[in-house]
Amino acid sequence: MTQANNPLHGIKLEDLLTDLVDHYGWEELGSRIDIRCFNHDPSIKSSLKFLRKTQWARDKVEYLYLKMNNLPLPARKPRDDNYQTPARRKGSSTKSSSAESTDKGSTINADIWGR
Repeated sequence: MTQANNPLHGIKLEDLLTDLVDHYGWEELGSRIDIRCFNHDPSIKSSLKFLRKTQWARDKVEYLYLKMNNLPLPARKPRDDNYQTPARRKGSSTKSSSAESTDKGSTINADIWGR
């Protein structure tokens, strides 16, 4: 069996989310997991649609469910500390606009910071 050690095996996402809402309520759930579908006009239907498409959010919801029910928690996933967003990659150059100026090699937005 491939699901023998999975405590969530056989639990539908809708049932999982309904149990969390019944236990915490939308407001508390939104403060514990800060995602828009829990904080702005929350509903089971919109939350299910988002959670089915977004794995990182689903992982957080499943983790909270396991924690709430005192079930075994999954091992932490290794974090890739070398990951850089496309705008921050080494060697990438970005063109500065006229609103930006350089101050000892660093770029700041003069309109925002008043320099």
